[in-house]
Amino acid sequence: MFNPNVIVKNFSLQPQVNAVISLIARILMAYIFIVAGWGKITGYSATAGYMESMGVPAALLPLTILVELGGGLALLFGFQACFAALGLTVFSLITAFIFHNGAKDAINLMKNLAMSGGLLFLMLHGAGKISLDHLIEKK
Repeated sequence: MFNPNVIVKNFSLQPQVNAVISLIARILMAYIFIVAGWGKITGYSATAGYMESMGVPAALLPLTILVELGGGLALLFGFQACFAALGLTVFSLITAFIFHNGAKDAINLMKNLAMSGGLLFLMLHGAGKISLDHLIEKK
């Protein structure tokens, strides 16, 4: 009997395919955090003002940049990816409910929740074979 789920699963379990899919998934997850972190650096004053308008001290902006940019780069290169994914999950959930909790911003709330789900999955399954984690663990 034709079962598309089995076909996709068998295809994705091939070692080379699995490694490439894991890499692509990490790149896609990392992209939003790297861009957001860089945007906070280039728009530092505006971001600090926005944070304060939402009741968050601007003094937390350097930590926010470190989490977003550092965590995004860690995901991109697959370095300490499980830890980075856990940290970014917590960050995404916190920011979802502080900055995106109104009805007008429901799509960003859902985006943060969806990203958290993907990050938790990455935390459980690791960075894959095309990663610094894999190179380090092989030694």
